[in-house]
Amino acid sequence: MSTVHQLKATIVGTKPPVWRRVVVSSDSTLAELHDVLQAAFGWWDCHLHEFEFGRVRYGIDDGEGWGDPPKDEQRAVLSRVAKKGSSFVYVYDFGDDWRHKVVVEGIVEAVPGVSYPTCVGGRRACPPEDCGGVWGFHQMLDVLADPTDEEHDSMLEWVGGAFDPAAFDPADFGHRVELGELAEL
Repeated sequence: MSTVHQLKATIVGTKPPVWRRVVVSSDSTLAELHDVLQAAFGWWDCHLHEFEFGRVRYGIDDGEGWGDPPKDEQRAVLSRVAKKGSSFVYVYDFGDDWRHKVVVEGIVEAVPGVSYPTCVGGRRACPPEDCGGVWGFHQMLDVLADPTDEEHDSMLEWVGGAFDPAAFDPADFGHRVELGELAEL
């Protein structure tokens, strides 16, 4: 019988923490896990990313020549690189440097009739793309919480008129899947 990995990914440095719990097939590649994490957090997948397992990096070689290229994430299978109880880092957007600590909470047999991947939990809204990393996100939240701040109105316009930092709905993951964002899985 096939197995699944239950993973908890938390954006490092967010307070209160922004996190998602996903369940994925153990035979998923790290490239596929990247797509799952993008959908779970609501990221737009418009920046580079990498996985860090200690000193071993997996990702896509951008060809820029900034040091040794990462190992190919399409060849790295979750069951081989992530054991129960272990953790690794998923980095998204090298400019904003969104670091996600990913903990392997469990590896269990897949439940017949359940479609994987799935997002089974989480807390708080994902930071908007290009808001300046954790520091910029917290500054954005402070400005939005203070209607007297001189940047309040422009920040409110920048986020599209409203931003609820407490909002999270695991059904959003399903909607992204339905829209074809994970079609290759």
